[in-house]
Amino acid sequence: MAAHLKKRVYEEFSKVVQQQPHEEVPAKKLRLTKPSKSAALHIDLCKATNPTDALQYLLSFARKPVEAESVEGVVRILLEHYYKEVDNSVRLKIASLLGLLSKTPGFSPDCIVDDVISTLNNDKSKQVLAQLLDTLLVIGTHLPENTTVTQRLIDVACKHLNCTFFGVRNKCLQLLGCLGTVDKPLSKESEPGASSTATPPRDVLSLISDYFSDQDPRVRTAAIKATLQLHERGMKLQQTIYNQACKLLSDDYEQVRSAAVQMVWVLSQLYPESIVPIPSSNEEIRLIDDSFGKICHMVSDGSWVVRVQAAKLLGSMQQVSPHFLEQTLDKKLMSDLRRKRTAHERAKELYTSGEFSSGRRWADDAPKEKVDTSGVNLIDSGACGAFVHGLEDEMYEVRTASVEALCTLAQSSPSFAEKCLDFLVDMFNDEIEEVRLQSIHALRQISINITLREDQLDTVLAVLEDSSRDIREALHELLCYTNVSTKECIQLALLELLKNLTKYPTDRNSVWKCLKFLGARHPTLVLPIVPELLSTHPYFDTPEPDMDDPAYIAVLVLVFNAAKSCPTMPALFSDHTFRHYAYLRDSLSHLVPQLRLPGRKQVAGLGSETSGLGSSSLESAQHFLQESLARVSTLQNLDSPGAQELLHFTIRDLQRLGELQTELAGSADFCATYLHCQLLLMKALQEKLWNMAVPLCLKQNAMASTAAQQILEETYKLEFLYGGLEVRQVATIHNVRLQAKALQLILTARTKRGVETLLVLCEKFLQEVEAFQRLFVTELPHFQDSFVEKLLELMPRLVACKPLDLVKILQTTLRQSRFIHLKLPEQIHRALATIIEPTGESDNPLRFTSGLVVALDIDATLEHVQEPQSTVKVQVLYPDGQSHIIHPKPGDFRTPGPGRVRLITQVYLSHSAWTEPCQIEVRLLLAYSSSSSKLAASKPAWSESTEGLPTSENLIEGTINLSKPVKVFIMPKPARR
Repeated sequence: MAAHLKKRVYEEFSKVVQQQPHEEVPAKKLRLTKPSKSAALHIDLCKATNPTDALQYLLSFARKPVEAESVEGVVRILLEHYYKEVDNSVRLKIASLLGLLSKTPGFSPDCIVDDVISTLNNDKSKQVLAQLLDTLLVIGTHLPENTTVTQRLIDVACKHLNCTFFGVRNKCLQLLGCLGTVDKPLSKESEPGASSTATPPRDVLSLISDYFSDQDPRVRTAAIKATLQLHERGMKLQQTIYNQACKLLSDDYEQVRSAAVQMVWVLSQLYPESIVPIPSSNEEIRLIDDSFGKICHMVSDGSWVVRVQAAKLLGSMQQVSPHFLEQTLDKKLMSDLRRKRTAHERAKELYTSGEFSSGRRWADDAPKEKVDTSGVNLIDSGACGAFVHGLEDEMYEVRTASVEALCTLAQSSPSFAEKCLDFLVDMFNDEIEEVRLQSIHALRQISINITLREDQLDTVLAVLEDSSRDIREALHELLCYTNVSTKECIQLALLELLKNLTKYPTDRNSVWKCLKFLGARHPTLVLPIVPELLSTHPYFDTPEPDMDDPAYIAVLVLVFNAAKSCPTMPALFSDHTFRHYAYLRDSLSHLVPQLRLPGRKQVAGLGSETSGLGSSSLESAQHFLQESLARVSTLQNLDSPGAQELLHFTIRDLQRLGELQTELAGSADFCATYLHCQLLLMKALQEKLWNMAVPLCLKQNAMASTAAQQILEETYKLEFLYGGLEVRQVATIHNVRLQAKALQLILTARTKRGVETLLVLCEKFLQEVEAFQRLFVTELPHFQDSFVEKLLELMPRLVACKPLDLVKILQTTLRQSRFIHLKLPEQIHRALATIIEPTGESDNPLRFTSGLVVALDIDATLEHVQEPQSTVKVQVLYPDGQSHIIHPKPGDFRTPGPGRVRLITQVYLSHSAWTEPCQIEVRLLLAYSSSSSKLAASKPAWSESTEGLPTSENLIEGTINLSKPVKVFIMPKPARR
């Protein structure tokens, strides 16, 4: 009953409220503010009852980001708590946080310099002092142009240099190295231990050099590193510290010796021709030679880290005298570690003294003076056998560094290259694969200066037994550039390469390429052994070899490449050799050169066709390319059929030019693709399409839509498939892309209904026009009367008008825009990929159980591909239309030469059971995205212009075919039950 009464009362009250006039309640204004970091930190620190709690609060605070506008408040709270805190660990953490906060972008730390310096002067803990100095170091590096702050920090560093704690001295030296200046002397009061007596002012370098002899090795290391820091900042070091640096090479501590080696090398590069005396001798020597010997001596250091550093630095000392350079390969030391006088000098001395040897006493002609061998340190004692020790070191890092240094020095000295040849060849037998590979690469780089003997070649060819594919291919690359001395060397190399071919059939292409260069480099050595190689006889016919034998093809590749430079060699060929030449010339044209064969008109015609190709033909081809581009620049003056015909013939000529002249293949293909975009655009903009009603020209609309899509694909190829483009070419490509997108927008408005969809597309198109203006503002003067220039002029009107009006303006502008003449840069390279394995020639299917996987080996070569590890993908297309994209591992990419990359990987195939074998297609793709654009670094708001796109398109917009597809037979069999 009570509940019913309450309900009646509530209903009556609500009626009364509804009948009363509604009063307007003033709206409350809300203000959104970020929570104060300083307030939260202050509350936390006030809650701490002991140092452990405070330390925990500080550690948790350090994990959270702080905005630039909150930093100053946080710093004040930290300093306030610092003054109250008694525990050293908490003060140490606060000092560390001050340094971290000083690095915050947008915060100027000069406002806290006074507070940090005052706390530094009052704190008694040495660890806290060191941390506060580290904070000052951070502040100083962030304010390099504030001379007042810099001078104050230098004064603070000099004041605390006499501290007994090594950490404080270390930080002071770091401050002097990062902020000090060599040419400006220190102020009187800033010098440590300054007294009232009149002493000349000192500079930073002399002050730092006092600590080279500090009792703590960590301080000695910091002093050397501070000196090197001054050098890196562009300040010239004085030669006077050279002797001090040399003494530090014999320090007891590894880190000191390592830093001293670096400083000796720096001084040798600054004063290479200065003359320094040799200790315990009256002779003098160049500083570069003296430092070279001392660094050579460090190759035998007790620490492998120092040995690696010394070996690496030796390779960069190019100015050393040849006499000392060659002693690095000789283990023989001199008598008593000093230079022996010649017989003429000894006889002259005896003559002037009036004494001659009687021969009655043993060694009565020995030197009379006593020599302390421990005090003698001539250049020869250090340089003798330095590389021999380095190449025989127990640590493979030292051996690798020694090989690199040998290679660098040998490249600048042919005589030294000959002497180090035996040592590099011996490294081919090293137990570590990385060292063997490095020595092969080193020998290849200096091969232009050397000729291998038969015993050396025998050691080199033994590496062909190696199980590592990288080692074998590196050796094939080496043999391509190596000179050998006798015909026996050619026979030996051919025999071992054929053994390699038998044992590792997958090396086929690499072996053939090696024999191609080997024959071309040694035609006179191949000539005497041609009858033996081809098994010919002067009187009797010999059986015709099998052309399917890879070993026989290898021999023919060697012989035919030697015959190119030896006109008498074809007389030794038999009839079937000529037929085999014609076959190989067609099937393996990249391995078999053009030959002038007497009495063979068909083959001779081939040879005469390109015999005149040379520098003159390249110049004429370049002239033809420029003429073709100049000819199509007059398209505006022609009617539509004539312009289309001109474009068609020019594209055909440029494609043929790229096939004939490989040096211009990239430029010719680039121009042909660009002109093809213009041809497609011209066809899509024909009068018939735009003067008819939409329902009457559905076929033409479909044709124009296909053309627009094809133009877009071609522009992505132009931008991402070709290297060497300048900003103007990229801007021209983007102009064509905007035309294609405008065409798509017009076709969408003509064929589809829906204002909202059209509105989104128009906004997106206008964003892309603004992005073009932002990216290519410097190139806009070159785009007069172009499509994009007219759009930018109409931009205020386009932004304000309705979507249908925008489409009409675009249609008119598109048809009235001018053709942009293409200006080519110096060199354009087209990214190419060739799949070597699988060849796609086998009819034997690859069988495996359905549902399981089978590995397919992929071997491909890539040329002129930028960042292949992130852009190259493998596509597998199955007969049922399924497509799989495989991302190779970064380790699957090798770099055998500049501009060339080798991809050796495995892809795993799997499918359900088939009734008969079918072919799958394998090809390489080049993935492109907005971030990989040539102008990505200069796109500050690229994400804004692609806001409406799906997320996947922001990462990878699409892929471009990089290679021709290879078909492989596979046969998934049903599983046995």
